Amino acid sequence: MIIDIVKVFIPLTVSFVIGIVLIAPVLSYFLYKHKLWKKYSVSVALDGALTPIAASQHNDEIRKIPRMGGIVVWVSVTLTVFLMWILSELVPGEITSKLNFLSRNQTWVPLFTLLLGSLVGLVDDFLVTRGEGSLGGGLPLRLRVSFVALIGAVGGSWFYWKLGVATITIPFYGELFLGGFIVLLFVIVMLALFSGGIIDGIDGLSGGIMASIFAAYAGIAFYQQQIDIATFSAVIVGGLLAFLWFNIPPARFFMSETGMLGLTTALTVIAFLTDAVVFLPIIALPLFATSGSVIAQLLSKKYRGKKIFLSAPLHQHFQALGWPSYNVTMRYWIVGIICAVLGMILTILGKLLI
Repeated sequence: MIIDIVKVFIPLTVSFVIGIVLIAPVLSYFLYKHKLWKKYSVSVALDGALTPIAASQHNDEIRKIPRMGGIVVWVSVTLTVFLMWILSELVPGEITSKLNFLSRNQTWVPLFTLLLGSLVGLVDDFLVTRGEGSLGGGLPLRLRVSFVALIGAVGGSWFYWKLGVATITIPFYGELFLGGFIVLLFVIVMLALFSGGIIDGIDGLSGGIMASIFAAYAGIAFYQQQIDIATFSAVIVGGLLAFLWFNIPPARFFMSETGMLGLTTALTVIAFLTDAVVFLPIIALPLFATSGSVIAQLLSKKYRGKKIFLSAPLHQHFQALGWPSYNVTMRYWIVGIICAVLGMILTILGKLLI
């Protein structure tokens, strides 16, 4: 037990140190030197309506805060993964072998999806900073959604055909057989999490929320004795904390798509690997509430002719009410931590009481 705890926390610390000491300062210098920030604020909603409130809240072209801060997270995670692996190869021993958490059955797939999603997000961010792409806003949303759906289809097929997973555990009940429909569920979950990526809209908001979510899954995986998954999730938390050091108000840079796209796809894989999908909407409630508020706003405007919120997503509504951005961020952090802890407890209890 003690060695497992050490295995989780040493890589977490390494990831944090790599991110805050090596990656973030160099990245910050590079981003500001090349002026890699969004050149204009989004002023049109998905339904084509003008969004003056949102545009005034996210005046990126005036603040001149770079995007691509998510590089801190996935580069820190990747370097930590391979550093622990190289150490175990160069200095064979019980301790170094234990610290290596790069395993085929637990971490290869989430690491692959993290990197693949992050690289696509990086292309999108680069186009945004150049004012290129769809309406000058990077890769078209339809293309990004299609890409996420494709990753979900491949990931779900891997679970179904390669691992033979055709059921999910319903806490307090037992296993529910889905058969091939588990592939469809995988795609839906990944798209739902990806849609929640728009929470990356206020200084410090996304980093704190994502850290609490991955910490919860680290706890779930540790309880299940899937120590490599627990360590991988913890290492992501370390990278997120390093990013958050530079993202708290006033932000030095934003996470943007290169962070959120990779994190949400990796989170989907981890949720299925730990068979803890049912309570994901609770653990990641801020993400689902964010995307849900946009959907509700669009439907209300279309069918009722009026808005539910002053502005959507939900965090923009609170800003429009007059809440300072740091109040929104801190209160979201509190809610996010409570939801993550509650979802973790319910997941563990649900398996115990089957």
